[in-house]
Amino acid sequence: MNIYVANVPYSVKDQDLRELFEPFGEVVSAKIIMDKVTNRSRGFGFVEMSDDNAGRTAIEGTNGKSFHGRDLVVNEARPRTEGDRPFRGGGGGDRGGSRNERNDRWERDGDRGGHRSEERGDRRGGGFRNEDY
Repeated sequence: MNIYVANVPYSVKDQDLRELFEPFGEVVSAKIIMDKVTNRSRGFGFVEMSDDNAGRTAIEGTNGKSFHGRDLVVNEARPRTEGDRPFRGGGGGDRGGSRNERNDRWERDGDRGGHRSEERGDRRGGGFRNEDY
């Protein structure tokens, strides 16, 4: 059984989590999830137990329990679905035409700088000019 453990103090390590669950049965794995950028705990983890009955008993015995000064939130982990992680796509998208076509537009616009704000008299600014590059 896979168990989700939340509200875990940032100081807790994998071994601490394993030791918390071992009295309830055989712990296959215990893992605190770490932030990839900062390499610090994200405050939650997963424990895998070999026996489902032991897992249920562990959930009942640890949910709401104070552990290193924080009350744990413990429940059975749900399988990850495709909608669980937001799409973090990159890229700029289509800006209309190839690089050469865009360069041609810059040259055609000349002193207008490619922005129509000067023509309209907008207060947003004058735009960019070829000589700025």
